[in-house]
Amino acid sequence: MKLSDYVIDFTARQGVNHVFEFIGGAITHLIDSIHHREDMECISVHHEQTGAFAAEAYARINGRLGLAMATSGPGALNMVTGIGSCWFDSVPCLFITGQVNTYEYKFDRPVRQIGFQETDIVSVVKPLTKYAVLVTEAESIRYHLEKAVWLAQNGRPGPVLLDIPMNIQRAQIDPDTLAGFLGSAEHAALATVPGIDPDAVRQVAAMIATAQRPVILAGGGVRTAQGTDELQSLVELTGIPVVATLMGLDAVPHDNPAFFGMIGSYGNRFSNMTLANSDLLLILGARLDSRQTGTRPDTFARAATRVHVDIDPNELNAKVQVDLALQGDVREFLAALNRELAGSAKPDLKSWYAVINGYRAKYPTYADPEEFPGIDPNRFMEILSDRCREGDLISLDVGQNQMWAGQSFRLKKDQRMLISGGMGAMGFALPAALGAAKAVAGRRSLAIAGDGGIQVNIQDLEVIVSRRLPVKVIVLNNNCLGMVRQFQDMYFGGRRQSTVIGYGCPNLVKIAEAYGLPAFTIDSLETAASVLDQALALDGPAYVEVAITQNSCVNPKLVVNRPIEDMSPHLDRKELEDAMLIDLVDEGEVPE
Repeated sequence: MKLSDYVIDFTARQGVNHVFEFIGGAITHLIDSIHHREDMECISVHHEQTGAFAAEAYARINGRLGLAMATSGPGALNMVTGIGSCWFDSVPCLFITGQVNTYEYKFDRPVRQIGFQETDIVSVVKPLTKYAVLVTEAESIRYHLEKAVWLAQNGRPGPVLLDIPMNIQRAQIDPDTLAGFLGSAEHAALATVPGIDPDAVRQVAAMIATAQRPVILAGGGVRTAQGTDELQSLVELTGIPVVATLMGLDAVPHDNPAFFGMIGSYGNRFSNMTLANSDLLLILGARLDSRQTGTRPDTFARAATRVHVDIDPNELNAKVQVDLALQGDVREFLAALNRELAGSAKPDLKSWYAVINGYRAKYPTYADPEEFPGIDPNRFMEILSDRCREGDLISLDVGQNQMWAGQSFRLKKDQRMLISGGMGAMGFALPAALGAAKAVAGRRSLAIAGDGGIQVNIQDLEVIVSRRLPVKVIVLNNNCLGMVRQFQDMYFGGRRQSTVIGYGCPNLVKIAEAYGLPAFTIDSLETAASVLDQALALDGPAYVEVAITQNSCVNPKLVVNRPIEDMSPHLDRKELEDAMLIDLVDEGEVPE
């Protein structure tokens, strides 16, 4: 059979029914191999970055694998940001690029290029992939495919890339004679992973039994390990309150009384205070980067016994020294801990809940209407989330919109929230909403973005319109690049170069209408509910623009050299001291 047919057969057997691609000459054999199939659909996008982000979202929703393809040279390079996004956020995606014929490829010759659009994409993406290889022999295709997909899905998941020259794509092969990776000696060596230490599980169970102020920190690894059901069971068994990182926001439905919001530099004040006052912190699949801990990791959960569980040993004791570090699959750990706790008495945490419910009541995340008149973005997020239904798929862009949603969008049962965490790429929301909508037919998908982010991949509004995907695009428009503008106002004397000065935004409502989307505008909180109801009720796509003031800020915000409980706008020192159950960081150590 033709090798390109074999590649598509293989990917279809992985449960991948959609490939996100922008065709070019070097992948025409692969695309042609999809044309006649009923079990595989090409989603033809208008930029390879869209295809890569869409494949990432597809993988995160289906829990198995995403697939994106691009031609050689500019096509392959345009996918790099999406490949990096999968790398940083541990998403299993297979990226396939076309390459010039092997007899046109330079290999080790000291020239820059021989073939048209020839580019050594493998060398470019090796630091951002678990496996990247140029396939130079047709007979090795099964081995490379099996190895790539296995690596993408096992251990800490991540992206892989196969670069397939055109003459290899069109080669004739006999599938029955191809050597495989699965079952090989290399596979056996790689498949040896440490299990969860039962003594450590018993140790954690004993810690839970004696803790007075326990907290679970749910990171993105809970979702990656598909451990949300086990986390829910642990919460039911113990009643331990849960806070989340940005990437862990959809690990627990937000109407669960044990959920206490998002922690970190842009987290809720009440969430950070909850974590800061804990005496036992169970960290699940979170890498504890500076956006979670602030710039003072030495002060992070300083009164707590800290237990950190992660599949990647390199993340353990890397930024925060913990009392017990466990390498292993988060789902397996939670399942083992639940078995250990089964039949145990549920801890009495009434006094602890009284404290942290008090934090939530006293320190809600709203803007000061005198300082920031107009639409309060946090209140808008609450209104929007109230109108979304169970099972909706929410994709966030990067910038202020992401943090307002993280702080105030209240996720319901079976809702997902897709975020570009480590890469933090503007332009993520629309492609992710597209990919999520294709991963699960019939489920509504929302893209929440700012006016800056939506312009990055705005061309692919056409895809959601032409395919009548149930994607609702919600744009918070403040006519600036608000997150960096806020940073400039705080640290650069309000000099707004390139965020306001030099930045431009066209009439996005007219652009949406030109693409064929029904478009709506919200200019006050009083009209928000009724306008959203109209847009969300439509069967197909819709565009909603929310006019917010240019000076709108994400508050509270953690500034440099403060512990996470001491956020800006800063509380009076006496008020903070009275609210905390532990000693404050010495004021002399906290710069003004």
